Amino acid sequence: MIARQAIVNSQQSIVGYELFNRSRAPYGHTAASDVTLIFTALSHAGEEDLVGTKLMFVNCTHESLSGDHLDLLPPDKVVLEIPPLGHAAVSEVNARLPQLQSLRARGFHLAFNQTVLESAYTAWRPLADYIKLDLSVLAPDQLTVLVKFANRHSQAELIAEKVENAQQYQLASSLGIELFQGFWFARPTVMQTRLLTPSQKSIIQLITLAREQASTETIEEVLKKDAGLAFNLLRLINSAGFGMPREITSFKQAVMIMGTKKLYRWAAMLLTASRESGAPPAVGQTSVVRGRLMELLSVQSPSDIDADQAFVAGMFSMLDRMLGIPLQSAMALIPVPENVAAAVLRQEGVLGELLTLAQACESHDNAACNEIAQNLQLNDRQINCAHLQAVAWTDQVAVESL
Repeated sequence: MIARQAIVNSQQSIVGYELFNRSRAPYGHTAASDVTLIFTALSHAGEEDLVGTKLMFVNCTHESLSGDHLDLLPPDKVVLEIPPLGHAAVSEVNARLPQLQSLRARGFHLAFNQTVLESAYTAWRPLADYIKLDLSVLAPDQLTVLVKFANRHSQAELIAEKVENAQQYQLASSLGIELFQGFWFARPTVMQTRLLTPSQKSIIQLITLAREQASTETIEEVLKKDAGLAFNLLRLINSAGFGMPREITSFKQAVMIMGTKKLYRWAAMLLTASRESGAPPAVGQTSVVRGRLMELLSVQSPSDIDADQAFVAGMFSMLDRMLGIPLQSAMALIPVPENVAAAVLRQEGVLGELLTLAQACESHDNAACNEIAQNLQLNDRQINCAHLQAVAWTDQVAVESL
């Protein structure tokens, strides 16, 4: 569960969303809950994006600011909200300064609350891209003084937060504040996030291979054996943060672009955020068997069928059941070649016939199986052997992961 609240400008156009983790552990806001929030935002597979192209404001703990998960974020799209240090001494503030300077140098935007205007935080002030002023605790005369001080001593844009009525908005606006957040504009909306969670065993296997800098082919094999891993990686690699000039549709390309270092960090974050909920394991296993069966048959058919595309079509043909949303919406979440989409959504083309054949094998529909087999110039022996190999290959995955 993630809540988001819009941050708007003076024309009431949305410039960003602040995200809140509504599924936190009883221990509250921790470095682990930060990782979970960011992973969920990156991997959300619902019909509506959490932030779209807007800025993403993320509350952080100081512990999470050094986390590897930040390497997976597009810095220019992210605002890290830095908490104060309580009753901080200047020495404590200065000790945190190098880390904040490093984040800023990497391209992240930094936001602070009004505490940064206190003398103890003078060293942080030049790093502020945004300063939030809490109207629920600031009297009008205090707000006036702070706005004037902030304008003189920082280059930050000011955000009036917790704006709950017209009078507060008018006051903030009259003081020159141009960004606003609060109930007067929009209440936080809670979104039921959808994640396709891989098995933890698969994630650990991927972490091990990435740490050992295994070959691209070896890592690709792991991805092909877990629909959750494959889906999440394609979602990430095609996100705005990677800025790919074209869509990446193959697992091999995704692994090569990510590199083992980032792949390791992503898998570690995935392990931290993974949950036991999600699609029943049998659904994911069936999708892998289906993909492998289609891959094996594509090689044996005289028809011109790309084996990799056959595997992708089979593996992702059950995304609707895995995500709990319509298949068309699910397929729209990841880039696939047009013939793969046509096969999965409408059973069109040679890939569509191959997918129908795989489904007929699963349901033991011999009549349909024989008819399609003739079209693809495949015989019963080829189909039966391929099906047995696909099941054995998938079962072997579970054994290797133990």
